[in-house]
Amino acid sequence: MGSSEGRGERRGGGRGLNPNYFLPKPVKVGDEMEVTIDATASKGDGLAKKDGFVIFVKDAKQGQTVKVRITDVRARFAVGEMVGEAQSSSSEPSESSEEPQ
Repeated sequence: MGSSEGRGERRGGGRGLNPNYFLPKPVKVGDEMEVTIDATASKGDGLAKKDGFVIFVKDAKQGQTVKVRITDVRARFAVGEMVGEAQSSSSEPSESSEEPQ
């Protein structure tokens, strides 16, 4: 008997399950969030990350910060669609915007 004929052992080759497959994902379908596009994927989609989890965003360009809605979540990545440009924090109304009387 060769060493590769052992019962119940699988070493190398084959498609074993990735342990990350069963971990909770940092996003779920319907989530909306602001992300920064870090790169462009081979098919032209923008690529962002949330807690190390890859999110593909159609029609987004590298360097953009956009608001996305997650439309699909897979074992190793998610797909999102742009729902608008991210709002900068300086555009939020401040409490002191009213003039004193």
